[in-house]
Order: sequence, then C-alpha cells, then structure tokens
Amino acid sequence: MVTLDRRHVASPAVRDLLHLVNHPDFDRAQQQIERLGGCTEPVRLTGRTATVDTTTGEVLRSYTSSAEPTGSLLTACGNRRASRCPACSRAYAADTYHLIRAGLSGGKTVPDTVRTHPRVFVTLTPPSFGPVHNRPTTPGGDILPCRCRKLHEPTDTLIGTPLNPATYDYSGAVLFNAHAGALWARFTTYLRRGLAARLGMTQKAARAVLRLSFAKVAEYQKRGLVHFHAVIRLDGPDGSSQPPPPYATVAVLTDAVRAAVARVRVMVESDAVRERELSWGEQLDVREIAAFGTDAEFSDQAVAAYVAKYVTKSADASGALDRALFCRPCQGRGATLLPHGTPLPCTTCDGTGQARPLPRLAVARHVRQMIRTCWELGKLPEFAHLKLWKWAHMLGFRGHFSTKSRSYSTTLGALRDARRAWRKEQTRTHAGLPEHDPDTTLVVGHWAYLGTGYSPGAALLAAAVWHRRELERRFIAEGGCR
Repeated sequence: MVTLDRRHVASPAVRDLLHLVNHPDFDRAQQQIERLGGCTEPVRLTGRTATVDTTTGEVLRSYTSSAEPTGSLLTACGNRRASRCPACSRAYAADTYHLIRAGLSGGKTVPDTVRTHPRVFVTLTPPSFGPVHNRPTTPGGDILPCRCRKLHEPTDTLIGTPLNPATYDYSGAVLFNAHAGALWARFTTYLRRGLAARLGMTQKAARAVLRLSFAKVAEYQKRGLVHFHAVIRLDGPDGSSQPPPPYATVAVLTDAVRAAVARVRVMVESDAVRERELSWGEQLDVREIAAFGTDAEFSDQAVAAYVAKYVTKSADASGALDRALFCRPCQGRGATLLPHGTPLPCTTCDGTGQARPLPRLAVARHVRQMIRTCWELGKLPEFAHLKLWKWAHMLGFRGHFSTKSRSYSTTLGALRDARRAWRKEQTRTHAGLPEHDPDTTLVVGHWAYLGTGYSPGAALLAAAVWHRRELERRFIAEGGCR
C-alpha cells in the first residue's frame, strides 16, 4: 500500500480521510460506514459481547469494539427528520408506508379482508389567526391575486406570513399548536359518540359491535401551524380481522367525522392572553379511500405514499428549526440550583436559557416571532405544564408526528424487529456461523454510549455512500435495472 503524505493538505477533513485510508484495517472501517447506508449522525458505542454455551460455559464467539479501526461500533441514528439524516428518515418513511398500507390492503398480520371495511381519508386544519399571504386558485386551477394584490410565485417566502404582523394572533397560533394533540383526542372521543348516536345505540352497545381504528400524521403549513392527515377505518369489535356490521357505512362514518370536528373545543384561560376557545378550522376534507390498485386519487397506495411523504418532515418544512433551542446545562431555566437551593446563573447561556440567542436565528421574521411567543408564554405559571420553551423550535407543537390506534395494523417496532432479524441472519450466513439456539446459548454484552457523528474523514465517506445509493434509487425509480 502506498502511504500518502498528509502534511501539505489544507483541508482537515481530507487529512483525516487520508489518515483513515492509510489505516491497516481501512476495509473494515469502510464496511461499517457502508452498512449504515449513509447515516449522517451514527451513534458510537464501546463495549463487548460474547456468546456462551450454557451447558459447558465455553465462549463460542466474542466481539469487542476495541478491535475496530476507530475503537467504537457505529450504529444508525434512526432519526425521523429528513433534515437531520436523509438515510434514516427514508427508512422511517418506508416503514410508515408499509404500516399505513397494511391497514388498508392487508399484510403484516392484517388480513386482506380489511380492504372491504369502510375507511376515509380526513384532513383536519387549524383556524385562522389573521390573514396571511397566500396563492389562491380558482376551481379550474388558475392563480388569483393575494389579498396584498400580488401574484405570488410558489417559492415566494412571503407565502404563509401575516399581512399585518402587528395584529396577527401569535399567542393563539402557538397555543393551537400546543393543544393540537388534545384537540385530536377530543375529536376521536366525539367521533365514537357520534357513531353510536347515528346507529341508534348507546356507546356501550356500539363498542360491542364496532371499533374505530386510525393512523394519522402531522404536517406543518407555511404559516407554521400543524394540521393532521388521518386514515380512519371501521372494524368489528375484534379489530381488523372482523368486518363492522353492514349498517356501519362510509356515509355514516363521514357524517360522524364532520359532526365531531364541529363539536371539538378546548378552553384556555390566562390573564395574559385572556380566555381562548381553540377549535379546528372550517376547511375539512373527508374522502372515501378507494380499493388498492385503482386509478382513483385516494387509493390505498396513494394514501400510504402521501402519509409516508410527510412523516419525515418537521417544523423546518415551514422555515423553522430541527433542533431544540433551550440550553441543555440549565434545561432552559437560565440558572442551576445549588445544593442549598440558591439559583446560580448559567454561564453557558448567560442566564437566557437559550442555546442560541433568538435574534441571531437564521429564520424568517414570522417564524422568529412564533418562537419568541413560545418562550414568553412558557414563562407564565398557567402554561408551565406545556413546556413551551422546550418545544419552541417546533413552534409549540408537542405531539408525536405519527400515531395510530392499537388495532389499526402492525407497529413500527415490529417492522424494525423483522428487519433487524433479517440482517442478523444475513450476517450469520455470510460469516458461516452456526444458527443461534436460545436453549443452549446465552449472549452476554456490555455497551456504553460514546458519542454521535463521524470523524471529518469518515463523514466524507458516508456522504459518498449516500450519494451513490441515492443515484441508484433514482435510477431504479425511473425504470432502470440494477
């Protein structure tokens, strides 16, 4: 092997890459990075594992991270956000697609008969908190002027920002995001009640013959408010394996959804922002989901792909941030408590509680004002339970981006377990190891967290892996062959 001189290389990343390439065990280092598929923020672990024969006590095989070229074992970060890790977010989106599709077409422990159950695709939107710049269209698709009398381009940064920031209800917008999860919970409660009423039953009688199943995903609008896309399905009392009674139709479900949305109210009381009544917006979309394989706009496949597309996005899609803003050492409080209870100003954030000063954030003025409103409301005692300072980077939204009811379909955990088991089997077969017998062998391991991320040189290799695999994916998607 030819050793390359690194002394005259200006780039630290390239110098580190040359150091890695010249390592005697570079092939193993490259193999680890390849296995991660382009993950940008891998988790570094140190430790060891051993497989022991429980009858003889013999160590059949062992592994230690100290034998790795970098001294640690790299594992994928598994981050959902595409802005943080494109590779892992793609895997998350694929899992979500299969989860949603299984609940619509069957598979993954869900019977194929589920496709005959009544199901609708629902979009719940937030109300108005003041007029914003937008790009209205006619029923025929023609673009109309905004209320500011301009025709905005699709990429115009003004879209979604208030026409008059001085009168825009920023407090209401932040509080809506913070209570979006509660609004959804009340919606499902009223929906179950509405179904029972429309079927002429008590709620107890309805539960004996009918079950409501759903899966939803949150998406940010340009104005920084969340709205929900949900697949809602009617099942028999045992879930997806049993059809609902014939009188529980799509029409009944649609009518119950519309009535439930209109009833939902969450009251918020505060001397600072007065009494607020939070509810869903007037724009409600309820559409029947067609059978899989049809050309309809809302088919099983189209809905699953649509939900998977948005599950990897975060508040950054609306121009916000994808990382928390609060100072970690003081947990956003601006001070730490000494043993006797005396507050000591945090030196990391200079007592602001912010990891980055709000005026210096590289975001639009509208987004910065929503973040500032989160921080100000979070200081009020009546909103302390919302921990808005913790969720300021999410513009106040505190819920999970994707959730489902217990009986909708399989779980993300089950899909990951299946993928992990497949990879273990592939590794065992490739290495020529005997099949693991849990009755006669015991795996003992000890692992510790070391950190996240690559060295500068390894990051270049990981970027190359991601770029190559992305080109392969696009080639296949365009009809190419491997």
